[in-house]
Amino acid sequence: MNYILDADIRGFFDKLDKSWLIKFMEHRVADPRILRLIRKWLKAGVMEEGKWSEPQTGTPQGSVISPVLANVYLHYSFDLWVNVWRQKWAQGEVIVIRYADDSIAGFQYQTDADRFLVNLRERLAKFGLELHPDKMRRIEFGRFAEENRKRRGEGKPETFDFLGFQHISGKNRLGRFTVRRTTIRKRMRAKLRELKQQLRMHMHDPVPQTGGWLKSVVQGYFNYYAVPGNLESLAVFRGRLLGLWWRTLRRRSQQRHLPWTRMLALGRRWLPPPRVLHPYPAVRFAASHLR
Repeated sequence: MNYILDADIRGFFDKLDKSWLIKFMEHRVADPRILRLIRKWLKAGVMEEGKWSEPQTGTPQGSVISPVLANVYLHYSFDLWVNVWRQKWAQGEVIVIRYADDSIAGFQYQTDADRFLVNLRERLAKFGLELHPDKMRRIEFGRFAEENRKRRGEGKPETFDFLGFQHISGKNRLGRFTVRRTTIRKRMRAKLRELKQQLRMHMHDPVPQTGGWLKSVVQGYFNYYAVPGNLESLAVFRGRLLGLWWRTLRRRSQQRHLPWTRMLALGRRWLPPPRVLHPYPAVRFAASHLR
């Protein structure tokens, strides 16, 4: 892939057309009782500042069924159309990945990327949706991006964010092209702010109890972000969390003079060290789908 189209749908959950959603559901669901329940769910209003209102579009955010309804809506309005567009209009390879209302499209040719963007806007408008103008961009990416941009005097290749990772056109130790993935910094900072507040609530808990909780937190974080090439970001997260725990313990009167060397020992005891838990995408795909 030589070009990436990074696009978000503006206010998707608020602009989802209920009439279209019911038509999509009727296409696959024959049980009238299920359809009746979905209609009632869509009619459920919201209470804001003591006032009740019933929006004409959108689905209630935060409800357990909203993600399911959203995926049904985008399956018919986006996914199926993408497959048809790829077969009918694409001149080169096209890869599209969607998660909820966030999507990434990769193209071999720039002309395909530009045509896809124009057609996508028309397609979404038919269903009451639009792309966010500030979160939509086409970038040059891939193994030739660095050389091409250098020849034009445009500097390093641009990066894009998707599903919590910043994707970078990079090289491995052998100098070969690879897509590097690192944790988005603002995501890490937000997680650390959340943990800082929670550590204050656990300030007076026994150290083993807090350590066990932090161990599960770090392991869960690593289970998602421990991809090849992201070890440095994982180490930063672990180190900063250890520092937050140290400052929290020092607020306790009996731990005011807790030395850093003692804290390092607690870190070794409770916080898992960073290590890669996931293989490269190509290896994982080959293991799941034999070629």
